[in-house]
Amino acid sequence: MERERPLTGNEVVFEDHELIVSKTNLKGHLTYCNDIFLRVSGYTEAELLGQPHSIIRHPDMPRCIFKLLWDTLGDGREIFAYVNNRAKNGDNYWVLAHVTPSRDRNGTIVGYHSTRRVPDRQILNDEIIPLYETLLAEEQKHADRKAGMHSAFSLLESTLERSGMPYDEFIWRMQAA
Repeated sequence: MERERPLTGNEVVFEDHELIVSKTNLKGHLTYCNDIFLRVSGYTEAELLGQPHSIIRHPDMPRCIFKLLWDTLGDGREIFAYVNNRAKNGDNYWVLAHVTPSRDRNGTIVGYHSTRRVPDRQILNDEIIPLYETLLAEEQKHADRKAGMHSAFSLLESTLERSGMPYDEFIWRMQAA
């Protein structure tokens, strides 16, 4: 299994002008991957199509961020999120993801579309990585993974409350700074 491969500690980067693009069905299984996604992740199209998008989930990513993502998408709204992904060989790569529901002509959600760009390194270092380390540590305090995720989600919500901003404003405040 891919998740059993050791992490390398090497970070893969892609160019500022490049966009990683993927599409999934309603269950989060990949239906499209662009060439940049394939190159950066190290997978072939055949290895990815039909697989859950979580095939690239990095173990240092707090699960509560994915809860927020899926809750937001489930409400029919778009979301921007910083995500640390895991390449096939164990390298990692950070992205600023914009995930939005894909709709048919009747407005029914039929899947999801994600465009990822190079994140601002200073925002990662100063804001996101410390926040994610705190959230992950909270998740790992609990023997029950689901309880850990919910506890970290509550911590994230209290962080947002203290900031006086909803999540999307919190993310864009960092971009504008």
